[in-house]
Amino acid sequence: MKFRTINKKVLRLLAVLVPLFLLFVYVALQSGPLAPVPVTVTVVEKKQISPVLFGIGSLEARYTYRIGAVASGRIRTLNVEGGDVVHAGQVLGEIDPVDLDEHLSAQLSGIKRSEATIKTTEALLHEARAKNEFAAAQAKRYELLQQARAASAESVEAKHQEAAIASASVSAAKAGVNAARQELASLKADYQGMVKQRHNLKLIAPVDGLVTSRAAEPGNTVLAGQTIIEMINPKYLWVDVRFDQLQTAGLKAGLSAQVTLRSQSNRIFSCSVQRVEPLADRITEETLAKVVFSALPVPLPPVGELCEVSVLLPPLPAVAVVPNASIHRVDGLIGVWIIEDSKLHFVPVRTGATDRDGNIQILGGLKPGATVVVYSKSELHAGTRITIIKNNPKGIPL
Repeated sequence: MKFRTINKKVLRLLAVLVPLFLLFVYVALQSGPLAPVPVTVTVVEKKQISPVLFGIGSLEARYTYRIGAVASGRIRTLNVEGGDVVHAGQVLGEIDPVDLDEHLSAQLSGIKRSEATIKTTEALLHEARAKNEFAAAQAKRYELLQQARAASAESVEAKHQEAAIASASVSAAKAGVNAARQELASLKADYQGMVKQRHNLKLIAPVDGLVTSRAAEPGNTVLAGQTIIEMINPKYLWVDVRFDQLQTAGLKAGLSAQVTLRSQSNRIFSCSVQRVEPLADRITEETLAKVVFSALPVPLPPVGELCEVSVLLPPLPAVAVVPNASIHRVDGLIGVWIIEDSKLHFVPVRTGATDRDGNIQILGGLKPGATVVVYSKSELHAGTRITIIKNNPKGIPL
């Protein structure tokens, strides 16, 4: 009787435990750690892609003007600050001329004195010519008188001597006039040089532009050639960008590009490659290029701001292509998870260029037509049970 009572209790307990155990097994196999991993897959296609080259650059001015002193001196005035808009020919500041203005006044006085000297020597030349003409006429007259026996040979000789002296006086007066004119030309040349020197003490804007920095203050002493004011032409801005040399095949001037500024990350600016620099950076193994805007950003960002640049390269020959999301690194190898005979296998591959849509070239290790896992709900391993929840050629995440 007691044995029957125990059996009934055991049966009742088993009637409760067995369904619970079966439920536990079912849950473990369906939604627990032993459940198959949901994945999305795609089929490897052979097609052309237009790769996109990505790089980081900075906004730079195409033309930068560094305005400084031609000669050493002390800054007298500075009329602009960083950020001021200036116009071509505008005086931005001035170097103290010290006593240059007084030297100019003295030089101008010397020029006037030389001009007066020229007038004096020209008057003396006119007088000498008149005396020479008179002496020559007297010498000729006495020659005629000698022929008529009305004058002696001694008087004729004296008149010829007077004519020679008068001719020499004309030559001396001419030399004096030429010397005075040469001295005037020398004084004027010195004066013009001093005027230019005085003009060079003014800091003048060469073009319409924007002042970016002021490197000195009034009262500072600067050396010849030292930059005092730096300015740019804001109409000519470009992006100085760097690209990884491994991805730059096909990069050339004229290709379309897109630029995203750090300060305006919600906007994409249409650009083009202006030129590819002939010298690369051998340290960072990067190729340098200049990218110009189709239309300048408004408002104008600060010069030196970092930018993200993408350049659309020419189409490449058709090869096997998979979504970039299907590429994984396992045990140091780059590859993809493929499904063969309902089993999961990892296949190492050699990748190539990537396009803007997230497709990547497979240059080796995979053939078109293979089924590749794009996304999985958890990490995959060889032998992992999977369940395909969607055939996903575009690689839409789970």
